[in-house]
Amino acid sequence: MPDETKLKQLGLKLFEINAFKFGDFQMKVGINSPVYFDLRVIVSHPDVMDTLADLLTEFIVETKLNTTGVHLCGVPYTALPVATLVSIKGNKPMLIRRKEAKKYGTKKLIEGKFNAGDKCLIIEDVVTSGSSILETVVDLRSEGLVVTDAIVVVDREQGGVQNTEEQGVKMHSLFTLSYLLKVLSEAKRIEESTVNAVAKYISACQIRSDGSFMKNGTKVVNELSRTGMSFEARADLAKCPLAKELLKLIATKKTTLCLAADLTTTEEILNIAEAAGPYICLLKTHCDIVSDFSEQFVRSLQSLAQKHNFMLLEDRKFADIGNTVAQQYAGGVHRIADWADLVTVHSLPGQGVLKGLKSAIVGDRPAASRAVFLLAQMSTDGALTDEKYSTATVKMATEIDTDFVAGIVCQSKELVAPPGLLQLTPGVKLEEGVDGLGQLYDSPERVVKERGADICVVGRGILSSKTPAETARIYRDRLWEAYIERISADKNGASSD
Repeated sequence: MPDETKLKQLGLKLFEINAFKFGDFQMKVGINSPVYFDLRVIVSHPDVMDTLADLLTEFIVETKLNTTGVHLCGVPYTALPVATLVSIKGNKPMLIRRKEAKKYGTKKLIEGKFNAGDKCLIIEDVVTSGSSILETVVDLRSEGLVVTDAIVVVDREQGGVQNTEEQGVKMHSLFTLSYLLKVLSEAKRIEESTVNAVAKYISACQIRSDGSFMKNGTKVVNELSRTGMSFEARADLAKCPLAKELLKLIATKKTTLCLAADLTTTEEILNIAEAAGPYICLLKTHCDIVSDFSEQFVRSLQSLAQKHNFMLLEDRKFADIGNTVAQQYAGGVHRIADWADLVTVHSLPGQGVLKGLKSAIVGDRPAASRAVFLLAQMSTDGALTDEKYSTATVKMATEIDTDFVAGIVCQSKELVAPPGLLQLTPGVKLEEGVDGLGQLYDSPERVVKERGADICVVGRGILSSKTPAETARIYRDRLWEAYIERISADKNGASSD
């Protein structure tokens, strides 16, 4: 280990500049923590940056990771300036991993000069579960780089070591949370009660890479992996860029309402979009039932979406081979890819349907501005989407096209676990029941709290109202209240374990 005196001095300095603090903070994994680290502040303190870089450089040598030909890669974004200084001080080449690939030029995900088979050492600032390290590992290995070790500034001791080791990466930490507590306690900077509270928290919250918790050696699948987390926290975990933006939109606008504008004339659709626009996050269309569809209609609809801050979802339910869906998406009269932010897709054709849709996103429009909802379950009585089909659909979203799938259309909260995926659930009405064609309806409270819906689709409940704007507001308020109750209940349940 580096010099003990220097380590203690740096630990105290980090506390003095508020790089970590004590209180009650919500973490991105959805739980509250009595301690919070924000090492981003060190960029405003050159002396701290210099000391930290010196200690890390020394640490890399002492752990015998300073081998010939090894590259350094800082986890974006906080660790990048630290990795840069270590690269200079240790005379080691550095690579930069983008959070998403460039949509122009070389379209690289990893920047820098390297060859397949080269070794790469990851540098990270703070580790809780190790998920950010593992995301970086996946991208580096996809380029042929060999990754076996990671150097971190602070290990919160909540599962990161085990989670990374399971993926063949050994984690080496300059500080552990326990060590920092000891340093601060000995220096009389914190009370013994604070030390005990944080120690109890560490013991109670061992986070696994799948979002579950280890408590007393027992794995507990916790609802905070999705339904107990806030939309703001989940936005940080979304792998699909458009899902990230939609989660932020929902959180900002405080609405989970999707209006199904299943109307047959452009005038009707534009009127309802104007009326309900302030209360919705999505407007869902069926463009092939619109009798007077036109480019002017598309422009007007996009203008309303921008005015009222909602996205457009075309409920096309693509379900053909890749070549065909590419043409259906980008061509024909409707040219859906030009205006729809999101589209619905059946998983029946397999991965080819997603590849086909992706291939149709060309020109100046960035691929990150488009995404899909995969249809795993339907809300009609007697639907043939059985458990095996639904599970396979979710697998497509979580293992294959994670950057293109924003969410899942389904009726069950157990089906969608990753917090970065959105569950879109149709069949919502203020009064539950079944219509004459077998469409099942659930109340806003039931569909959010029991079925786990993130976005709720309402059609005739608003379209048939004499006051659609007021009715949309009522739906928005009831759905949002149910969401607040859902995450509050899950947090209270988690804290009592």
